[in-house]
Amino acid sequence: MQNKRNALISLSAAALVAIAWSEGYREHAYDDGIGVQTIGFGTTSGVKAGDKTDPVRALGLLYRDANEMVTQLSRPSCIGDVPVYQHEADAFISLTYNIGASAFCKSTLAKKLKQNPPDYAGACTEILRWNKAGGRALAGLKKRRQQEYELCTYGDNK
Repeated sequence: MQNKRNALISLSAAALVAIAWSEGYREHAYDDGIGVQTIGFGTTSGVKAGDKTDPVRALGLLYRDANEMVTQLSRPSCIGDVPVYQHEADAFISLTYNIGASAFCKSTLAKKLKQNPPDYAGACTEILRWNKAGGRALAGLKKRRQQEYELCTYGDNK
C-alpha cells in the first residue's frame, strides 16, 4: 500500500473489484428491498423494472458510477482535498457507492475528515455505523461495513 496520504482521491482497480464483489451481479433489474430498482453491480441510475444487462455493460456502468462517487467526494462541499491513503479512499468510495454521495458528504465520517487535523481513525470507525437499510440492520451490510472498515484501517497497527 501507499506510504503517503494524497490530496487527490482516485478510483483504483482494487476499489472496483471490492464494489463488484460486495454488490454482486444481477442481469435483470430488481427492487433492492427499499424500493430502488437496481441492476448489474448495483447501478440504480435510470434503471426501470424489466431492464436487462450483461456483464460487460454492467462493468462499464460500475466504472461510470464509481467515478461519479470520486467526483462527488472530491468536491469542497464534501471532503475536498483532505489527503487520504489509497486504501482509505477505496473504503470511502465503496461506502459512498452503497449509501450515496449526499449521505456520505453530510455524515459524521466526512466531518471527522474535514476537521483540523483530520480524525482518520474516527472516520474509519464511522463506516461501521452504516449497516441499516430501511431502518433495519442487515447482516450483509454489517459484513460489508466490516470489510470496508478493515480496508480503511489497513496498516494502522503495523
